[in-house]
Amino acid sequence: MADEVGEVLNSQLEALARSFDDVLEWKWDGRFKTALAEFPTEMKAKVLGILEQYLVSTWDSTSVKDAPDIVREISKKLGGLMSGQLLLLSDSGQAACIFCAWWPWGSGTKISIRIGPFCAERSDEEAAGLVTIFRGWFKI
Repeated sequence: MADEVGEVLNSQLEALARSFDDVLEWKWDGRFKTALAEFPTEMKAKVLGILEQYLVSTWDSTSVKDAPDIVREISKKLGGLMSGQLLLLSDSGQAACIFCAWWPWGSGTKISIRIGPFCAERSDEEAAGLVTIFRGWFKI
């Protein structure tokens, strides 16, 4: 990842992952190729506070319809957004960004988050390299 955008994205991924040390336990979600963590709703403010330090735009099931192309593309990749779900992005104006899918459970007791890099204009090889680096930061 020699380009400037890739270096910035890698740096942001490292910082985000470190911010969750001793807060969440991560596992790999092969379906969406993301880091996955589940936590009780009592931790909502703490987890959202960490995310909002790195992910500057938030979209919901209503606002995603008018969102930039990259946001709609990520939402589609995740199967769309239902009521109560959020999609947070590091920068919706770039072809490469970090995203987080925020999915409250129907029972109201837990929330799942899925974090991953998104690279619209990268070859499969470049994207795979970023995922490998990403998995290293999240220790999954």
